[in-house]
Order: sequence, then structure tokens, then C-alpha cells
Amino acid sequence: MWKKWFSGMLALSLFAVILAGCTSGDSSETGSGKDKVSVTIWHNWTGQDAKAVAMRKIIEDFRTAHPEIEVVDEGLPTDGLKTRLRTVAAANEMPDLFVMWPDAMTKEFVKGDLLQPINAELDAKPEWKDNFIPNALDGYTVDGNIYSVPMNLAPSSFIYYNEALFKENNVKIPETWNELEQAVTTFNEKGIIPMALGNKTNWVAQSTIFSTLADRVTGTDWFLKAAAQDGASFTDPEFIEALKKMQELGNIKAFQDGFNSIDETQMMQLYFQGKTAMVMNGGWALGNLVNNAPKEVLSNTHITILPPVEGGKGEPRTTSGVVGTGLGVSKKLSGAQKEAAMELFYALAGPDGQKATLDSSTLVSYKIDLDKSKAHPLFVELYDLMQEVKITPVYDSKLGSATVEVINNGLQELLMGGKAEDIAGRIQAAQANAMNQ
Repeated sequence: MWKKWFSGMLALSLFAVILAGCTSGDSSETGSGKDKVSVTIWHNWTGQDAKAVAMRKIIEDFRTAHPEIEVVDEGLPTDGLKTRLRTVAAANEMPDLFVMWPDAMTKEFVKGDLLQPINAELDAKPEWKDNFIPNALDGYTVDGNIYSVPMNLAPSSFIYYNEALFKENNVKIPETWNELEQAVTTFNEKGIIPMALGNKTNWVAQSTIFSTLADRVTGTDWFLKAAAQDGASFTDPEFIEALKKMQELGNIKAFQDGFNSIDETQMMQLYFQGKTAMVMNGGWALGNLVNNAPKEVLSNTHITILPPVEGGKGEPRTTSGVVGTGLGVSKKLSGAQKEAAMELFYALAGPDGQKATLDSSTLVSYKIDLDKSKAHPLFVELYDLMQEVKITPVYDSKLGSATVEVINNGLQELLMGGKAEDIAGRIQAAQANAMNQ
């Protein structure tokens, strides 16, 4: 009797297993079953600027088109994302995909064995790989392996200015350093902030002002040698001179009081409110301007670059910057999960993602012609300016993360009256230490 009962139960069990297998297979096809592949992505597309909105839409559209893939995305402000990534990197707990920066960060993560290269994926799509601008992949290439592609082009240092305020106060748009100093003096006399600065998150002064200003003084070759600790030092006279030129801007009150206690968002608000004649920021600020600036401010906004420094060794028609952020792929990904992650990667960073970025008033490191009839006039102005301006290195892309923290803090101190020579010494010690590790 028990044999009959046992064989009956066995048959029922087998039937249940077969049924479960069919159901499981069906549900994974429809995307509702337990076989759904999950992909995590961390990014900094948190704001209401056009680029962030465009990237979030690509993620949403990807979810709709791929019900079999669960995309778990987490948005963090840029500073928070950089800090969090370095924290999880130390514990080897990287998300599947994450926005990352070229050069220094890429090299650090490769050295920590946290990334996997994407050479095979790029080689499989030559029409994608071959359309990046010259040298665009260099910042993501380590020992011949390519670890990401740029998703934008990030010149970090322009002067956005309110032409109406210049005209009303008979101030010339500065083309020389003397004219910049004169503009600062006149605006201060008129009770207008000459140049808004929000340096609470302390990368702003370094990335948007100092990287370009220092290049004007030292030239690019000197900086690359100092970064490599190969024949140049941050205690050299030209770098001391660059720091003093930055301090001079603070001394003549180019910036509003309390600039170290407000952030980049609050800095842009001062510009939107018409309280400041100028603001220095990267190309990324344009999407925010176009989306959020009041009409009377936006219609009077134009873009120029920092004037040359008399006697400086750097080229005058340059802006600091990088080719743009990319997506890192965790070393731990494999199989179906890696395939799903690479599909999302391609949606965000492939030709369609590059076009969505350009359409969001954001520059790209990719060969796409801008439809000037559809683009915002201010973006056309930026796009045209970039055709004749060369990009020089932004400091935080070439220096080790510990050095970057020293220089960012040092610039805060410098603008509050700190001694240039002392700050230079600390920067040199940090970079020498980074290169010896």
C-alpha cells in the first residue's frame, strides 16, 4: 500500500516540478518571474537640468522595453557619488554600473581590480567605437584596455555673464586680465556681485576657476610634469604665482562674502536672481541655465573664457576640462547579468544616448552634428565657442584623490588669506606621496 502511495506522490511531485518549470520559463519571458535579471546603477542625474532629465528618461524607457530586466537605480549628487564610490571601492562592493570619471578615478579603480574592460563590446560595434572624437577614449584606457566611453564633453571653466548688467554699468566684457580687474572694481562700486562663487563643496573653485587660471600661468606641460612628479614640483615659482593670482581675485573682492558657505546650486541662484554680473562654471551649467533661468536673465546671458594672464606660459584660448563621465562596469559581473548591464550601458552611452545628451544642451565627445535650428541659441553659442577653444587638463582629473582633497581645501584657505607657499608645500607632499604608493 505504501508503495502505491509513494509512487503516486512521486508522480504528483514530478508533475508539479514540470508545471513549475513551464511557469518559470513563461514568466521569465514576460518579465514577471523570479528569473528576472537585476542590474544596479548609481548615477548623478538627480537634478532638473535637461541632461539629468534625458538620462532618467532613457532608464525609464529601458525598463519598459526590457521587462525581463530589473533596473535598480540610485541617484546621488556628484560629491556624494564620488565619496560613496570610494567607500564601496575600499570594501570591494561596487554597484553593477556606476557613473565614474576619466583619468585618476579610472586608474585607481583599475589598480584596485574593480573594473572590467569593454573592448569586446566596442569591437563588436565599430560604428559606435569609431565615432568618438580623437583621444576621447584615452582617459578610460589603461594598459591597452578600454574601461568606459565618455557620455558627454565636460569643459569645466567658462564665464557666463549677464550682458545687460555690463551695458547698464558701462563695463567692457573682459578680454585681458586688467579688464577683468576693472570689471570687478566697477561692479563692486555699483553694489553688484562681480562673480558669484559657491565653494562649500570645495571642488568648485578648483575645477571651474583655478584649473584654467593655473594653466594660463604655468602652461600645460609644466602641470603634467608636476602631476607625474617628473621634472616639476608644486613648489616651483610658476605654481606659487598661479596660487597668488587666484588669491588676488579674492583680495579684490571678485566674489561675494561667504563664498565658502554656499554650494554650486546656490551660486547659480545668485546669477538667476540678477545679483551677479558673472559666474564661472562648466559646460554642464548650460542645461540648468536653459531650463531654470528667468527669461530676462537667460536672454541676456552669453559665454566667454577667462582672459590670458600677462607673462603666463599657457595658451590663451583654452578651458580646463575632461572628455566627460562614463559608466564603470563591475569586475564581478558575468553571464546574463553582465549582458543585461551592457544593454543598459549601450542605451545610455551608445549613439542614441549621445544624441539625447546633445539634444539636452550638453556637449558630447561624439561625432554628431548639432541641428542649430532646433538647439537653444545659448547652446549654439557654447557649441561654436568649443570649435575654437582647446581643452587643457582639469586638476582633479590628473591628480590622486588625496592630492585633490589637499588642493581643494588649500584653495578655500588661500581665498581666506592663507599663505600660497605653505599650501603649495602641502600639495607637493601629497602628490609625491601618491606617486610613491
